[in-house]
Amino acid sequence: MGIGNGILTFVEKAGNRLPDPVFIFVWLIGALVVGSVAAAAYNLSAINPVDGQAVVAQSLLSSENLRRLFVDMPRTLTGFAPLGYVLVVMLGAGVAERTGLFSAVMRAGIRDAPKAFLTPIVVFVGIVSNHAADAGYVVLVPLAGLIFAAAGRHPVAGIAAGFAAVSGGFSANLFPGHLDALLLGITQPAAQLIEPGWTANIAGNHFFIIAMTFVFVPLAWFVTDKIVEPRLGPWTPSADAPIQLSESALSGAEKRGLFWAGLATALVIGAWAAMTLLPDAALINAEGPADERMNPFYNSLVAGFFVLFLAAGVAYGAAAGTLKNHRELVRMMTESMAVMAPYIVLAFVAAHFVAMFNWSNLGVITAITGAEQLKASGLESWQLLVAIVLLAAAINILVGSASAKWAAMAPVLVPMLMLLGVSPEMTTAAFRMGDSVTNIITPLMVYFPLILGFCQRWVPGFGIGNLMATMLPYSFFFLIGGLIMTGIWVYFGLPLGGGEVVTYDLEQARQAVAATAAQ
Repeated sequence: MGIGNGILTFVEKAGNRLPDPVFIFVWLIGALVVGSVAAAAYNLSAINPVDGQAVVAQSLLSSENLRRLFVDMPRTLTGFAPLGYVLVVMLGAGVAERTGLFSAVMRAGIRDAPKAFLTPIVVFVGIVSNHAADAGYVVLVPLAGLIFAAAGRHPVAGIAAGFAAVSGGFSANLFPGHLDALLLGITQPAAQLIEPGWTANIAGNHFFIIAMTFVFVPLAWFVTDKIVEPRLGPWTPSADAPIQLSESALSGAEKRGLFWAGLATALVIGAWAAMTLLPDAALINAEGPADERMNPFYNSLVAGFFVLFLAAGVAYGAAAGTLKNHRELVRMMTESMAVMAPYIVLAFVAAHFVAMFNWSNLGVITAITGAEQLKASGLESWQLLVAIVLLAAAINILVGSASAKWAAMAPVLVPMLMLLGVSPEMTTAAFRMGDSVTNIITPLMVYFPLILGFCQRWVPGFGIGNLMATMLPYSFFFLIGGLIMTGIWVYFGLPLGGGEVVTYDLEQARQAVAATAAQ
């Protein structure tokens, strides 16, 4: 009982009253239509500091916007950048998951880990497993409990470490993946409110997410070994404890599959290296400006991950016997798209919200007005980005979908901070930091009941309050570490990856717009 349980009860009840994210966007569209009509009636406007032109609010019920809504509806959906990025990557990732490659890789990475470094290895593999989408939750988390038990440690501590890595470190990783494509794809139309020619770079947060990995691993290691496991106390296995180690042993077929998958991975990486490093490389723009020569390579990474996952998955499945023929391959790809159906529905309404927000000009006007007020506040850019981390972390407790939140927030935050000299990539990175750290403490998170079930296999009667109390230290330390890291990143202007930086050159954008207009 007490204050903590009272807060949890309030959050749970409030979250249960929220509609499906699809209808959240429907309501937002309705509010946007009403707001646009009122803003147009009052002639709401602002001066865009990039091109010096007046931006006037437009009614979404005007003849032009109604015609655009219904005539361009198919193009509005297919032009929604995240949709294409995610579907392409998931076509390959779905094959790798369904052949058993992801499961075997994670099991091979943990089972023979030295006991002294068991916690950091579990956390590291859990973070990297984010590229495997939901496989990390359903494979690595319960396996971590099994490995901890086999090492004579409390299995719930292993489950907690795995859950903290997979979900609390949701945006951290060593390489860009589908989440980078998804979130930076949402950033693109928001940034184009200020700079129409701006394009998303999937590697635009690469260095940042690497740093997140190496910040979160030691934090999770400390929390697990010094706070969570001592608090759990000694563990005495019951007669029905799931302690069969044979469940995690790799079979000969799986080992053979991993060998061939590793070979396929090396071949794909070699092919991309050749297309980048050889003379007349296809993925290098040798004739472009120095800061744009690598853009084809970065823009090819979505296709690269598709080919990598597909090739490795097919090689593994063929060698391990989990992929019999080409018909099964097509079935696996089809099933991976079927799993994406809810996202496609969400993308339909999110795409129209983003498009209609742009048509109304309210995003630009709000950004310009808000930027002027923020400038007057005297806050430095690092303070504003720290505030974004806290805002995303708070909203995440009630609304779990990262794409849904960012689709609603990006059209205001991204252009607003661009006008204050902060790059779209840095604003996206700050959002990702906040969006990650509170996943593990909200019962509204879709995998929270599953993790609770894993714990109850080892400790009957383990309740939701127990899981909340177990995960809260991770969330707290991740949040503090994330805030410090974000502040340091902005203060020292560290590179973000893919050639992208913390700052945004407003004067350079003005010159680019003027040059385009003169052509």
